[in-house]
Amino acid sequence: MTYEELLALPAAVDLDTANKALTIGRSTGYALAKRDEYPVTVLKLGNAYRVVTAELHRLLGVQPEEAVGCSAPSV
Repeated sequence: MTYEELLALPAAVDLDTANKALTIGRSTGYALAKRDEYPVTVLKLGNAYRVVTAELHRLLGVQPEEAVGCSAPSV
């Protein structure tokens, strides 16, 4: 997954997308999620797994606010 694709992700993604971002195979990703050993927090919503994109960004060192040129407001 490219840097631009990572920046374009919605607030939460399915486990397959998170696996792709982390270059984890599908079977391995689901096994890690079931054992609560996935590298970021996985939310189980019914039968679906979701991963918060901000955690993926943090783990991968992606900083969206710097990428789009945003800065903190001056006081």
